[in-house]
Amino acid sequence: MKKSLSVKDARDAVLDHALRPRSWDEFIGQEKVKQNLKILIEAAKKRGEPCDHILFYGPTGLGKTTLAYIIASEMGANLKVTSGAAIERAGDLASLLTNLEPGDILFIDETHRLNKLIEEILYPAMESRVLHLTIGKGPAARSIELALPPFTFVAATTRAGLLSSPLRGRFGALFRLDFYDDKDIEKILSRSASLLDIRIAPEAISVLAEASRATPRVANRLLKRARDLASVENKDLVSADIAQKTLHLLEIDSLGLEATDRKLLEALIIKFQGGPAGIQALAAATSEERDTIEDLYEPYLLRLGFLERTSRGRIATRGAYNHLGLAPRDIWGQKTA
Repeated sequence: MKKSLSVKDARDAVLDHALRPRSWDEFIGQEKVKQNLKILIEAAKKRGEPCDHILFYGPTGLGKTTLAYIIASEMGANLKVTSGAAIERAGDLASLLTNLEPGDILFIDETHRLNKLIEEILYPAMESRVLHLTIGKGPAARSIELALPPFTFVAATTRAGLLSSPLRGRFGALFRLDFYDDKDIEKILSRSASLLDIRIAPEAISVLAEASRATPRVANRLLKRARDLASVENKDLVSADIAQKTLHLLEIDSLGLEATDRKLLEALIIKFQGGPAGIQALAAATSEERDTIEDLYEPYLLRLGFLERTSRGRIATRGAYNHLGLAPRDIWGQKTA
């Protein structure tokens, strides 16, 4: 049964849509990716052809979906949006592909969640614009081929390593989206505040940017919560004090670490003597799903240098010990000077 959104979640979804950049000028950051995409799109338009198939990968919340919308807008194409989790059977994918119009863009988020059978159907569709279908079962089964219109497949994933090599090899362009620097996050916050008609002090923007995990989606979420607090306290300005208080209420520290981040590091340091510890053991110790740890928490902890991934497992670094105020230990559990 589909879970209904709360009023607050529904309102935030509307605001997120309003904040989504719709052109290259509005999209801040990821300059190298944008430059390459502009060339790819302009060349395709000059040839009168759809773009090559595109794969975006990188941590969540960095703009993969937004880029798909901008590509569709620049190409003057319709965008069909779905996710890997929603495509459970071959018939689901066949329905999507056969309903495409010439030049359409098919965007599949969480592409790593497609099963191998679905991937195999995509191979000829991407390469030759042909859909192979098997009708019936057993001796009476027969195969048919359906020609597909020219289309562009745009895929997004946080786990590129889970895509098979044959699927990755069929993308004409692969782009990794990296975390943003603080200056770009501050520009994004200023733009969002303007769109939402929020008065915010420059100092507050800096506070929120530093705690945004270098991720636009997180930055916008913190901005909305700071606005809520200012409204409740009858303030017409989001000040640095309001921003700091917002972070405190949300249990977010100055580096953007949330309670679960700290819980993960503390489990690694205290229960596993700093590591190495396997991801399954960490998931059990923190009562978090493995995928949640790998997709949401690990990328930022790795960026901060608080965590290392080795062949033997995860290891907490000195930086993690220092940030949590714990006695530094090396990976063998021995106290160091």
